Amino acid sequence: MLPTPTLLQGLAALSVLYYVISSIFAWWRLRAFKGPFLASFSYIWILRVLRSGRHGEILRPILENQTVTRIGPNELITSDPSVIRRIHGTRKFYPRSNWYSINRFIPGQDSMFSLVDTAAHDRVKSQTSPGYSGKEIPGLEAQVDTVLAAMIARIRSKYASDPLNPSKTPKPSLDMAEMAQLFTLDTIMKIAFSEDFGFIESESDPFGYLEMVTESVPMMTCVSNVPPLARIVTTDWVFRLLVPDGKNPRGIFKIMRITRPIITKRFLPNAPPQNDMLGSFVRHGLTESQCNNEAILQVIAGSDTSATVIRATLLYIITCPRVYHTLQSEIDLAIRENRISAPVTSAEATTLPYLQAVIMEGLRIHPPFNSFPFKEVPPGGDTIDGKFVPAGTRVAADFVTFPRLKHIFGEDADVFRPERWLPPSWKVGGPPLDECEWGEGGRERVAEMRRTVDLVFGYGRFACAGKWVAFLELNKTFVELLRYFDFQLVDPTKPWESKNYSLFMQKNMWLKVALRR
Repeated sequence: MLPTPTLLQGLAALSVLYYVISSIFAWWRLRAFKGPFLASFSYIWILRVLRSGRHGEILRPILENQTVTRIGPNELITSDPSVIRRIHGTRKFYPRSNWYSINRFIPGQDSMFSLVDTAAHDRVKSQTSPGYSGKEIPGLEAQVDTVLAAMIARIRSKYASDPLNPSKTPKPSLDMAEMAQLFTLDTIMKIAFSEDFGFIESESDPFGYLEMVTESVPMMTCVSNVPPLARIVTTDWVFRLLVPDGKNPRGIFKIMRITRPIITKRFLPNAPPQNDMLGSFVRHGLTESQCNNEAILQVIAGSDTSATVIRATLLYIITCPRVYHTLQSEIDLAIRENRISAPVTSAEATTLPYLQAVIMEGLRIHPPFNSFPFKEVPPGGDTIDGKFVPAGTRVAADFVTFPRLKHIFGEDADVFRPERWLPPSWKVGGPPLDECEWGEGGRERVAEMRRTVDLVFGYGRFACAGKWVAFLELNKTFVELLRYFDFQLVDPTKPWESKNYSLFMQKNMWLKVALRR
C-alpha cells in the first residue's frame, strides 16, 4: 500500500500527463488551421473572448486574413459565405451539435431552436412556419400597426419637444435602446397571443424580462460555446438548479405564468380558433407543452433581435447626415405624392428604394445575432478551404465578419453606405429604380450582396422562421419614426453602451426628440 502523499502525487502526475497528451492530440487534429495558439488545445482563450462582450471585434481582424480560423480544440469558425451555405445545406449534411440542446429553456424540453434531431426539427418547423410567416394571420399587420401607433403616441406625448415653442417645459431624453425593446416585446406578444401586455404603456419591465436577459444570457453564451462548462451545466441536477421552474417569480418564467393560461385556454375542448401565431400552431398539431416552449422562443428571438436592428440602424441613420436627409426626403416625397398611407403598409414600404437599401445596410453593418451555432462535420470528414476536417469537428459562421467582406461589399465595407445597394444614377425624385442604369455587373453584384446578408438569418432548413415578421417591423418602424420626429444624440461621443453575448445587450441610447413641422 503506497503512502497517501505518494498516491496523491502519482494521481497528480497522471492527471498532468493526461492533460498534456490530450492537448497534443487536440492540437494535432486541426493543426492545418491557424488561430490563437492557446485555442488549439484549451478553451481558456475563447472563454475570455466571450466574457469580454466583444468577441465580434476581436475575431474580425483574424478572419479578415483567413477565411477559416480555429477558436477551440475542436472548433472552427468561417467567414466564407460559400462554406456557410455548404454546412447549412443538404448536399453535404452537417447535423446540429449539442450547442443547440444546451440552449434549452426548460430542462428536458425542446423548442424548435434547441432540437438536434433533424427530422424532429423539420416536423416542428413545418407546423410553425405558417404562423411565423404570417400566412395564416390575416390581421397580423394591423396588430403591428396598433403597437407602432402606441409607440409613436408615447414618444410624442412624453419626449417630443415643439420646435416652434421652445419656451415650453423641456422634455426628457428618450432611451431608444429601451423603447425599441418595449416595442418589439409588445409586438411579439400581440401577434403571438392577441394580447396587450402594455410594455410601452407602462414603459417598464414588469415581468423582469430585461433583467433576466442581462443576467442569464452572458452565462449561457459561455456555457454553450465551451464544452467542459456545458458538460457540467447540462448534468441534470445542475441544470435544474440553475434553470428555475415556472414558480420563479421573475424573468421569462414570470412571462410563462401569464402565457401558460392563454395557451391552456386554447386547448380546451370548445376553444374558438384564433388568428394569431398560437392559433396557427394549435391548428397544425403542436401540443400544449410544445406551445409553451415555442412561446419562450418567440419572446426571446422575436424581440431582442429585431430591437437590435432597429437601434443600430437608427443610430447609423442619425449619425450620417447624408443618409438621414436622403431617407427623410424619400419618405416626405412619398407622402406628398400619396404613395404611402399612415401608417405605411409593408407593401408600400418595399416600393421605397432608399428605405430598403438602409434596412439591408443596417442588417449588414450590425447583424442582430452573433454567436457560434456549431454544426458537426459528418462521418468521413470533409474538406474546407483545401484542408481536411475530421468528423465530429464543430464548425460555425462568424456573423460579424462575412457581411463586411471587401471582395463582396467593396473596399469601404466598414462604412454604413446604403447607396451600395442602388444604381449610381438613382436619386430621390428621379426615374423609377427599374429605369435606372446599373452599369456592368451592377445587378449581379447587388444580388450577391443580398445573398450574403441573408445569411444573418441562417440558411436552408435551419433559416430563421420569423424573418418575414422582422422585415414587417423594419419596413414600418423607420418610416413612422422619421415621418413624425427629428432625432439628435444627446452625447455623440457616447451614443450607447453595447456588448455582445450572442444577443446584443444595448442600453443608454439617449436621444432628444423634436416634432417635425
